[in-house]
Amino acid sequence: MIVRSLAAMALMLPGVAGAQVLSCAIPGAIPRPHPDLPSESQPARRLPIGSYTLAITWNPEFCRNRGDDAANRFQCGGTNRFGFTLHGLWPDGIGKDWPQYCRATPILSRQVIRRHLCSTPSAQLMQHEWAKHGTCMAGYTPDRYFARSTTMYGRLRFPDMDALSRQTLTAGTLADAIARANPGMAPDMMRITATRQGWLDEVWLCTDRRFRYTRCPAHQGGLSPDAAVKIWRGRR
Repeated sequence: MIVRSLAAMALMLPGVAGAQVLSCAIPGAIPRPHPDLPSESQPARRLPIGSYTLAITWNPEFCRNRGDDAANRFQCGGTNRFGFTLHGLWPDGIGKDWPQYCRATPILSRQVIRRHLCSTPSAQLMQHEWAKHGTCMAGYTPDRYFARSTTMYGRLRFPDMDALSRQTLTAGTLADAIARANPGMAPDMMRITATRQGWLDEVWLCTDRRFRYTRCPAHQGGLSPDAAVKIWRGRR
């Protein structure tokens, strides 16, 4: 079993943390995902790429009611502890539509899954992200796709989420706190999403075609800057 701690590896600044993989023990037996295929509601769609979105998930909220779910045990149970995790890197279109499921793909290798399981702690989610999004990036293999997204994720820095969780927050103040932790980033380069109950769900970071952070398009979605948002810390 391999144990990794990004807390020990990350560049630490006062009040700022790395990508918040607090502890991650990779199991000896890597789970094998099942195929992720287009469907009537999620059809294949081949469109030009105009930009990208890097989506990260606030894991304590994701795991809030999933701790006993066998499918999410690695991510939500045991001794593993995650803050923000990598959801995926999504190619966006020129307008409101985006490309997806651009070509058929086999099951990801266990080697690829093992290398990136501490960033995206679900083999099935990795299969989905590669099948739906990565296959639309010309010239990309699974290795290249996950290396790109994991590198972008690993460079992110975050404010003290525990301290923020104890404050009255809006989506705008949270975006501002994240932007201040990442030189060159601005609040309008991200979208904050939340559950229907107002708990932080994800942060979507907008980039141009060269993966440089840029202002999000108006249709990107997410909360309005003045919307209230709460941060679930987990049961600890």
